[in-house]
Amino acid sequence: MSGVIKRFFYILAAWLCFGQELPLNAEILRTADNRRQVRYAGKLSSKAVYIKNCPAPFREFRGVWVAVVENIDFPHHQTAESFRKDFQKMADRIAGAGFTAVIFQVRSNCDAMYYSSFSPYSRWLCGKEGVGFMKFDPLSFMISECHKRGLEFHAWLNPYRVCNATAMSKSAYLKTLAPKNFARQNPQWVIAQKTGGKLRLFLDPGVPQVISHISDVVNEILMKYPVDAIHFDDYFYPYDQLNHEDDSSFRCFNFHKLSKANWRRNNTRNLIAAVKYKIDNFNKKYRKKVKFGVSPFGIWANIKTFRDGSLSAGKESYSILYADTRRWVKERLVDYIVPQIYWHFDHDTAAYAALTDWWCSTVSGTGVKLYIGHGAYRVGSASWGRDELVNQVRYNRMKKEISGSAFFSYRSLFGPKRQSGAVKLLDFYRMK
Repeated sequence: MSGVIKRFFYILAAWLCFGQELPLNAEILRTADNRRQVRYAGKLSSKAVYIKNCPAPFREFRGVWVAVVENIDFPHHQTAESFRKDFQKMADRIAGAGFTAVIFQVRSNCDAMYYSSFSPYSRWLCGKEGVGFMKFDPLSFMISECHKRGLEFHAWLNPYRVCNATAMSKSAYLKTLAPKNFARQNPQWVIAQKTGGKLRLFLDPGVPQVISHISDVVNEILMKYPVDAIHFDDYFYPYDQLNHEDDSSFRCFNFHKLSKANWRRNNTRNLIAAVKYKIDNFNKKYRKKVKFGVSPFGIWANIKTFRDGSLSAGKESYSILYADTRRWVKERLVDYIVPQIYWHFDHDTAAYAALTDWWCSTVSGTGVKLYIGHGAYRVGSASWGRDELVNQVRYNRMKKEISGSAFFSYRSLFGPKRQSGAVKLLDFYRMK
């Protein structure tokens, strides 16, 4: 087939899909097996998706999450020297690959990867909760090493989690924690949810003293360490919905007589607002520019639930996690937001392009920075081709509302078992 004929069919396909000719140098995306065109919103819209090369936005954000819970990305260490060497190697790799920020988990289970007046040393630091290094502050060291390499350091906190899963009773598990642990000191404010035959433990978001405690934890970090941002992840209320586990706090602290669902959403909003207020006051008083960011679940609400929802059909942060993330953006309670769009372009019910476009529309006109969270750990699965991550970044660069990306997580990009799609992303960043 001649080039002219190919161009004709290319233009015809574009008209059928988009109602206009494709932009110059654009291409219609195809599935990983190359059998058909990618669908814009999976089962919800079969419209095709096009992509093209665009320059990176000015000061493009390129973040890497480093998870310490269960030592996912960073092992525990017996000596300060081994900690130093491992983190320096990590920072060298991240900076050398063209990234701009490390999002490091400094609080995962009501603990701390630094010396804290409010929380014990994390068990993920040296292998036992409450045990740290003599005369060595890991967080000061990590921030300094990042700044030497031109990397921002975002202090990532999980506000509520006490334990992911335990076969022990609540009281028995809390006794295993260090005496300084807030959960052990205040068992009446710890919710125990049975899931899969085990218990999940987390601080009750409905208790005002819990919000005060988390605000104090954030304030301590601000006062002691030159972090570039405070960062929360997606864990607010649990993904497995609560039943009656928080009835007591609902009775005690439902001051505005809200429905339970609205009360829970108000609780998470109160936490976000309190932390934002703390950071803004700190910045004003000390002339700093610390940012506050949240990385929520990628779906706020589906369009079948709310007319303002996205063209999707998955779990909703609004109704499952009681995190009204759209409201937080509209009220400017965050400086940046990193929705976890951990799905590929052709996903049946949570397609990448449709969700990304929804978040672009959500932040438009708010002044809130939008970075997209990518599931690098999914690379290598059957539906994720080796070009998926690169194409997602290329798609982002077509959108003026998007200022960069963050990737979960470090080991998927730099670990010994990384996939070719991760390597291709690193090569792409090095060239651009």
